[in-house]
Amino acid sequence: MRETPVIEVVNLRKTFGSVVAVEDVSFEVVRGEIFGILGPNGAGKSTTVEAMTGLRSIDGGRVCVLGLDPHRQGPDVRELVGTQLQEAKLPSRLRVGEALELYAAFYQRPADPADLMSRLGLSKHSSKAFADLSGGQQQRLSIALALVGNPQIAVLDELTTGLDPNARRATWELVRDIRDTGVTVVLVTHYMEEAEHLCDRVAIVRAGRVVAVGPPADVAGPGVESYLIRLPDGVEPDIIAAGFSEVARHDDGRMEVTGGPAALTRALNRLAELGVRPTSVQTRSRNLGDAYTELTHQDL
Repeated sequence: MRETPVIEVVNLRKTFGSVVAVEDVSFEVVRGEIFGILGPNGAGKSTTVEAMTGLRSIDGGRVCVLGLDPHRQGPDVRELVGTQLQEAKLPSRLRVGEALELYAAFYQRPADPADLMSRLGLSKHSSKAFADLSGGQQQRLSIALALVGNPQIAVLDELTTGLDPNARRATWELVRDIRDTGVTVVLVTHYMEEAEHLCDRVAIVRAGRVVAVGPPADVAGPGVESYLIRLPDGVEPDIIAAGFSEVARHDDGRMEVTGGPAALTRALNRLAELGVRPTSVQTRSRNLGDAYTELTHQDL
């Protein structure tokens, strides 16, 4: 039996004057999954999330969250959905513990702020002002504020933008931990690696429309493997690319070979004839980023 969705977005439309921000967006989110919303800047991702959580009025379509209409039953929805919006900021001198105590007061059955700080590694920073936190610590606080109401759904918009790789991966672990407690997560991101690592399903939005939806591997689809050959410094890829239709030149001293193992063998044999020894050969499989580029290339 198909599981009942906790979020349904059907033919959503939103305009700002003559500008159509969301043309026709439809998707469902089921309980307990991490659902990713991907798309270029200006595609309508954040507007969709704001409409989905009742923070933005809509001009057409229908939104249902846990059986409620967020535009008619906003207070009820906000008790059940925690939201971390893109570029959310707090007063610079507001302390971590103060922020959590303040936000907890907005809910009928909030989580324990001290417990949240412990779970998210913020206990030792409870007296630190928001402006004195690192980027990763500010994001942890944003997550804590989204969870302080004990929500059934957490909406996280561009959660890891601006973080260094270590802080980004630590944040990924936090998102998984949140899901493992039973919270459904909606993650808005433009990092393909992040979506592949975290999301059970994704929706790709282009120009206000959903152009693909499904598990990352299904959206990526089948594809022919290619091989990346890195050449020694000073060796131009043109010496191979000129003679093989399966070879594409890269400006960073690499060649990409398609056509399977036979094409790779021919390229390596040609390099051997020229006395060139590659510094590395890497197998490259089709991934979500390839599909994303193909589906959104007109917006790049």
